[in-house]
Amino acid sequence: MRTPASIAGHPIHPMLVPIAIGCFVFSFVADLVCLVKGAPSPNHWNMLAYYTMLGGIVGALAAAVPGLVDLLSLPPGPVKKIAVTHMLINLAVVGIYAVNAWMRRGNPVDLTVPMVMSMITILMLLVSGWLGGKMVFEHGVGVDTTSPR
Repeated sequence: MRTPASIAGHPIHPMLVPIAIGCFVFSFVADLVCLVKGAPSPNHWNMLAYYTMLGGIVGALAAAVPGLVDLLSLPPGPVKKIAVTHMLINLAVVGIYAVNAWMRRGNPVDLTVPMVMSMITILMLLVSGWLGGKMVFEHGVGVDTTSPR
């Protein structure tokens, strides 16, 4: 099922998603290093987590535009329900990361709540990614079967 948001037959949404996921995961890794090292303030790992989190938010918003175009092109039914769930989880992830980034501004000393928020959002990303894979691999969303090989 070919999607309208594509370049030369390649869907744009899955091209942009790794930017957000990579930034969010790297932000969490920086959090873990920060936790293990317990470095004094200002903590460079905390700042790295903060900036990669901002990059993830920008990447997620960029991926959301073609994702929404693709979602709107889906016919009503079970695939669209999966896509809406996928979108709602991703919107929640971006919202939580926006609050998380706001809490980290100015390099705060106590990062317990932001780090827990990061862990929760990584788990949410796993569920959302699984749903995205389900749409592609089980239902063929974004797969153009009409093109010659």
